[in-house]
Amino acid sequence: MQIILLSGGSGTRLWPLSNDARSKQFLKLLPKEGSDEKESMVQRVVRQINESGIKADITVAISLSQKDSITSQLGNRVDIVAEPSRRGTFPAICLACEYLAKEKHISPEETIIVMPCDPFTEEGYFQKIKSMAKAVSDSSFELIVMGVTPTYPSSKYGYVMASNENFSSNKEVLEVEKFIEKPSEKEAEKLISEGALWNAGVFGFKLGFLTKVSDNYFSSPIFHEYLKNYDKFPWISFDCEVAEKCRHMGMVEYRGFWKDLGTWNTLTDEIPSHVYGNVLTDGLSKNTHVFNELNMPMLVLGTENLVIAASHDGIIVTEKSKSETIKDYARRLKSRPMYEERRWGTYKVIDSVKFDDNFQALTKQLTLNPGASLSYQRHSCRDEVWTFIDGEGELVVNGKRRHVGRGDVIVIPKGDLHTLRAITPLTFIEVQHGENLIEEDIERFPYDWDKSDNNVEDKKEIQN
Repeated sequence: MQIILLSGGSGTRLWPLSNDARSKQFLKLLPKEGSDEKESMVQRVVRQINESGIKADITVAISLSQKDSITSQLGNRVDIVAEPSRRGTFPAICLACEYLAKEKHISPEETIIVMPCDPFTEEGYFQKIKSMAKAVSDSSFELIVMGVTPTYPSSKYGYVMASNENFSSNKEVLEVEKFIEKPSEKEAEKLISEGALWNAGVFGFKLGFLTKVSDNYFSSPIFHEYLKNYDKFPWISFDCEVAEKCRHMGMVEYRGFWKDLGTWNTLTDEIPSHVYGNVLTDGLSKNTHVFNELNMPMLVLGTENLVIAASHDGIIVTEKSKSETIKDYARRLKSRPMYEERRWGTYKVIDSVKFDDNFQALTKQLTLNPGASLSYQRHSCRDEVWTFIDGEGELVVNGKRRHVGRGDVIVIPKGDLHTLRAITPLTFIEVQHGENLIEEDIERFPYDWDKSDNNVEDKKEIQN
């Protein structure tokens, strides 16, 4: 069995802690069972899959901006398939399936389970996934969907209705009569009264079923060609393109605990601590959660039913009941992410300024994990100044290697090749300055830290 975890999202529903690079599933806010540590939604789901006894390889389908976050949090425990651009859940699932078929050479008869990477649920949910996998193997259904008992009429979810007659020999799998994608609340209320269940976004099928659908838009024996031709797939959901059109679909019902932590209101219900970060309260606030990622202190007095969150991306103060509308407003505040988790560590933007003559300066604080390194790179439009404030590492500039540590200041002019590796946790301040400070101003080259001679001027690294 192969599991595909979908990790999309624009990072706006839990703004300002989440952004394009650090979507909600990467926020380490959930208490880890049996530990004082915190874990993210995606870390929790992968842990639960492993603890449930499901024997499956996991592939995570992500947007390209999330690649470093996934690598940092899950390491080599999963395979990663990164969309060249966001195009909806249908093309993302097609891309992941073509990766399994063309790159990993998985059999067309292999069972595939597609599921979100961020449900907040319990052990029974994963046992139902086992039932879905068995139904894919044993039944004639083209597609198996998980139905969840709804707790209220919602327009956020699709609905699935079982037939009055069970045409399946497997009593746990029901024939699906109809599949409805995100109706109005009034329509949802009627559907629930008729016995419809929420579509949990969990699907099971054989690999060959989906690759045949994918072939309608693009076909190649080489996986890399799908990356180059990704724009040939329509921007559409899997529910609309596949589930609604499927003529022979089965359903496994899950009646246990299941929750989508998609808003501040639902997330804070599952977080025991009401205060995170540098926060002082008077102890009189009621049902208020405060999150502060900034170095400056926050004082909160006598509040009720609020979420207050501050990060380098911005500050929000909202009634919990209004938190579902954040996405519409956060889109208007679109800007570059001010904090990111990368494969090598983290960075946050401290200051950004543009002067009247178009000269710009951008100041970041970066922390590299021990053993991690930056790519060997050079810039065409900016100079950089690095001031090391903690830890030890090795710096390479134009092939010359040296030790760096607290108090060292390095000037890197535009055009100079440079890289950095941490020996211990290594923190430094980077000041970029020039007239065109853009993330795309970077050329990467290979560098082998184990070799003393690294002449790489003519060997530019190939980036997917």
